[in-house]
Amino acid sequence: MSKLTIDNHQVEVDDGATILDAAEKLGIEIPTMCFLRGYKASTSCMLCVVKINGSDKLLPACGTIAQDGMTVESESDQIRQARKAALELLLSDHAGDCIGPCQVACSAHMNIPLMIRQIAAGKLRDAIVTVKKDIALPAVLGRICPKPCEQVCRRATFDKAVSICLLKRYVADVDLQSDNPYLPACKQSQNKRVAIIGAGPTGLAAAYYLQIDGYSCKIFDDHENPGGMLRYGVLQEKLPIDILDAEINLIEKLGMIFKGQTQIGAALSMKDLQKDFDAVLVAIGQPKPGDAESMGLKTTSNGIEINRKTYETNLPGVFAAGAAVRKSKLAVRAVADGKEAAAAIGQFLSGQPVTGSPYVFNNRIGKLVDGEIERFMADAGKSERLTPSPEGSGFTDDQANDEAARCMHCDCRKPISCKLRQYARQYGAKPNRYKGPRRLFVQHLQHPGLIYESGKCISCGLCIQIASQAGESLGLTFVGRGFDVRVTVPFDHSIAEGLKLAANQCVEACPTGALSFRKKT
Repeated sequence: MSKLTIDNHQVEVDDGATILDAAEKLGIEIPTMCFLRGYKASTSCMLCVVKINGSDKLLPACGTIAQDGMTVESESDQIRQARKAALELLLSDHAGDCIGPCQVACSAHMNIPLMIRQIAAGKLRDAIVTVKKDIALPAVLGRICPKPCEQVCRRATFDKAVSICLLKRYVADVDLQSDNPYLPACKQSQNKRVAIIGAGPTGLAAAYYLQIDGYSCKIFDDHENPGGMLRYGVLQEKLPIDILDAEINLIEKLGMIFKGQTQIGAALSMKDLQKDFDAVLVAIGQPKPGDAESMGLKTTSNGIEINRKTYETNLPGVFAAGAAVRKSKLAVRAVADGKEAAAAIGQFLSGQPVTGSPYVFNNRIGKLVDGEIERFMADAGKSERLTPSPEGSGFTDDQANDEAARCMHCDCRKPISCKLRQYARQYGAKPNRYKGPRRLFVQHLQHPGLIYESGKCISCGLCIQIASQAGESLGLTFVGRGFDVRVTVPFDHSIAEGLKLAANQCVEACPTGALSFRKKT
């Protein structure tokens, strides 16, 4: 037995146990990527480094044997910086996007690739859930959005972009026309009330997400009906009133109360709202001269002054968003502001630190080189972009299915479970810290159950060990030397021939998206 101290905590472990074993016994988490219990430690990722006996030399906890009397430090600025550097080195050679370019370009950051896959699989109820997680008015935006997502769609470099906006409209229209349009379950009432000034896209979206989180919302507007510029500033030929009313009706079913023909400053003052409500959101659109000042709000050249991360104004408990704070008339940006402001208001009302929407880590491939777009296209539908007829109409079921099949699945297939992404976010790693030529994007599609993207492999060797223990006749092996080492099937055989028995185990163990299941929405 060996007794050692880790972070001032004593522990006793069996002879031969590693520092990682000892830390786990204490409940101390040391990050690992290339280690898997039951297999030999490769000590290749260097993420689990720790400090031993005060030495400046850092050693991998997964492969260092615990010794009697050892003193170990698992957390310090030096250790965190070393782990961050290890992650940044891995990211510098990572040929993959965490998030698809279309989702990055969407102001609301809707998971567009997931929606498209759900449409292709016929899972339309799942698709509307995905859409409304980030966009409260999808049937509206499906008709008037300027489609920034399509402007960056990688498919456009091959032929034409996927018709993302029409697919979103299709999902929303099918839902509205159903007998039971989707209504998310609301959390238990928090007994907190929010006043929203302005019933345009920002105010409506904020009410939608706040009601879901259990906060009662009352929207005040100087017009007779809700909708703001969606009702009074958009031609009905583009946005029929019945579509707008249908989506507003769903928000009202969640409990939102609308009070029209009420101008703040005349019938009600900001002080009245602050006294009667637990929080206030100003979503009045572009302020007229004197509007903000009459409410006691500071302004800038762009509108009401806010903390850009949290949407907080100079008044306690008062937030502002949408065109009231930025020079933008885009409805998708207004809806996104409403969602983000709702998150910050929820933090305020629940007593949490108001930090706004969480940071989302994203690694990007960047500009594709010759031959890479064809590799993306290998598993995508080959049909041309569809245009509904007559002009202005939406997709039929068959058209939506065919158009969804054109998506090239640019996003990562393991965005949640990828350890590289998890730890990169935790340690604040920067993907572009070490610039240099990246690996080429490659997809091995021969296996019926999995996809191997070798450019995302960190050469941990876990799949090699798993295949060997499973008794694969060919299995996997390392080829090359130094920085050029790669995992492949021996003798130039296909991934299907190399993994006949252990495919599922290898996918589950892979710490990145290099090995992933093929059919998974």
